[in-house]
Amino acid sequence: LLFVESGGGLVQPGGSLTLSCAASGGPLRWHHIGWFRQAPGKEREGVSCISRTGNSTSYGDSVKGRFTMSRDNAKNTVYLQMSGLRPEDTALYYCAADPNVLRQCVLNVPEYDDWGQGTQVTVSS
Repeated sequence: LLFVESGGGLVQPGGSLTLSCAASGGPLRWHHIGWFRQAPGKEREGVSCISRTGNSTSYGDSVKGRFTMSRDNAKNTVYLQMSGLRPEDTALYYCAADPNVLRQCVLNVPEYDDWGQGTQVTVSS
Protein backbone atom coordinates (compact mmCIF):
# COMPACT_ATOMS: atom_id res chain seq x y z
CA LEU A 1 0.00 0.00 0.00
CA LEU A 2 1.01 3.60 -0.63
CA PHE A 3 -0.41 6.17 1.75
CA VAL A 4 -0.82 9.92 1.26
CA GLU A 5 -1.76 11.92 4.33
CA SER A 6 -3.41 15.34 4.12
CA GLY A 7 -5.37 17.84 6.16
CA GLY A 8 -2.66 19.11 8.47
CA GLY A 9 -2.05 22.76 9.16
CA LEU A 10 -1.76 25.48 11.76
CA VAL A 11 -4.56 25.67 14.31
CA GLN A 12 -5.07 27.54 17.56
CA PRO A 13 -5.29 25.68 20.87
CA GLY A 14 -8.76 24.29 21.33
CA GLY A 15 -9.31 24.09 17.59
CA SER A 16 -10.10 21.16 15.34
CA LEU A 17 -8.66 19.46 12.27
CA THR A 18 -9.53 16.38 10.26
CA LEU A 19 -6.70 14.40 8.73
CA SER A 20 -7.16 12.07 5.78
CA CYS A 21 -5.06 9.12 4.70
CA ALA A 22 -5.69 7.92 1.16
CA ALA A 23 -4.37 4.52 0.15
CA SER A 24 -3.48 3.18 -3.27
CA GLY A 25 -1.89 0.01 -4.54
CA GLY A 26 -4.33 -2.38 -2.92
CA PRO A 27 -7.54 -2.71 -0.92
CA LEU A 28 -7.43 -0.93 2.39
CA ARG A 29 -9.96 -3.36 3.83
CA TRP A 30 -7.33 -6.09 4.22
CA HIS A 31 -5.45 -4.14 6.90
CA HIS A 32 -5.81 -2.59 10.27
CA ILE A 33 -4.67 1.04 9.97
CA GLY A 34 -2.90 3.21 12.49
CA TRP A 35 -2.24 6.90 12.95
CA PHE A 36 1.06 7.84 14.53
CA ARG A 37 2.84 11.09 15.26
CA GLN A 38 6.35 12.26 15.83
CA ALA A 39 7.41 15.55 17.33
CA PRO A 40 10.94 16.92 16.91
CA GLY A 41 13.35 15.13 19.21
CA LYS A 42 10.79 12.57 20.29
CA GLU A 43 10.04 9.00 19.35
CA ARG A 44 7.17 8.12 17.07
CA GLU A 45 4.08 7.33 19.13
CA GLY A 46 0.80 5.62 18.42
CA VAL A 47 -2.23 7.90 18.26
CA SER A 48 -5.01 5.59 17.20
CA CYS A 49 -5.78 2.48 15.21
CA ILE A 50 -8.83 0.97 13.59
CA SER A 51 -9.66 -2.60 12.69
CA ARG A 52 -9.96 -3.55 9.05
CA THR A 53 -13.75 -3.60 9.28
CA GLY A 54 -13.92 -0.37 11.23
CA ASN A 55 -15.84 -1.84 14.14
CA SER A 56 -13.02 -1.50 16.65
CA THR A 57 -10.73 1.40 17.51
CA SER A 58 -8.03 2.08 20.03
CA TYR A 59 -6.55 5.39 21.18
CA GLY A 60 -3.48 6.55 22.98
CA ASP A 61 -4.11 7.91 26.47
CA SER A 62 -3.12 11.44 25.47
CA VAL A 63 -5.83 11.71 22.80
CA LYS A 64 -8.71 9.70 24.25
CA GLY A 65 -11.93 11.66 24.19
CA ARG A 66 -10.52 14.25 21.79
CA PHE A 67 -9.65 12.29 18.63
CA THR A 68 -11.87 9.98 16.58
CA MET A 69 -10.62 7.63 13.90
CA SER A 70 -12.81 6.27 11.13
CA ARG A 71 -12.44 4.62 7.76
CA ASP A 72 -14.27 4.36 4.46
CA ASN A 73 -13.10 1.19 2.75
CA ALA A 74 -15.07 2.03 -0.38
CA LYS A 75 -12.97 5.19 -0.72
CA ASN A 76 -9.77 3.47 0.47
CA THR A 77 -9.39 6.26 3.01
CA VAL A 78 -9.08 6.63 6.76
CA TYR A 79 -9.68 9.75 8.79
CA LEU A 80 -8.62 11.26 12.07
CA GLN A 81 -10.93 13.88 13.54
CA MET A 82 -9.06 15.93 16.11
CA SER A 83 -10.68 18.36 18.49
CA GLY A 84 -9.59 20.16 21.61
CA LEU A 85 -6.13 20.45 20.11
CA ARG A 86 -3.26 21.31 22.42
CA PRO A 87 0.25 22.59 21.72
CA GLU A 88 1.59 19.16 22.71
CA ASP A 89 -0.33 17.66 19.77
CA THR A 90 2.08 19.44 17.42
CA ALA A 91 3.81 16.76 15.35
CA LEU A 92 4.14 15.13 11.97
CA TYR A 93 1.22 12.71 11.65
CA TYR A 94 1.57 9.46 9.72
CA CYS A 95 -0.68 6.59 8.77
CA ALA A 96 0.49 3.04 8.25
CA ALA A 97 -0.84 -0.47 7.72
CA ASP A 98 -0.85 -3.42 10.11
CA PRO A 99 -1.14 -6.62 8.08
CA ASN A 100 -1.82 -8.85 11.11
CA VAL A 101 -5.61 -8.87 11.15
CA LEU A 102 -5.82 -12.03 13.26
CA ARG A 103 -5.75 -9.87 16.39
CA GLN A 104 -7.09 -6.47 17.38
CA CYS A 105 -5.23 -3.44 16.13
CA VAL A 106 -2.39 -2.25 18.33
CA LEU A 107 -0.45 0.99 18.70
CA ASN A 108 3.01 -0.56 18.44
CA VAL A 109 5.15 1.08 15.76
CA PRO A 110 7.09 -2.11 14.80
CA GLU A 111 3.85 -3.88 13.85
CA TYR A 112 3.25 -1.40 11.02
CA ASP A 113 4.64 -0.93 7.56
CA ASP A 114 3.86 1.00 4.35
CA TRP A 115 4.34 4.34 6.10
CA GLY A 116 3.18 7.54 4.43
CA GLN A 117 5.19 10.76 4.28
CA GLY A 118 3.14 12.47 6.95
CA THR A 119 1.20 15.70 7.33
CA GLN A 120 2.27 18.44 9.74
CA VAL A 121 -0.05 19.57 12.51
CA THR A 122 0.96 22.68 14.43
CA VAL A 123 -1.06 23.90 17.39
CA SER A 124 -0.10 27.39 18.38
CA SER A 125 -1.61 30.75 19.19
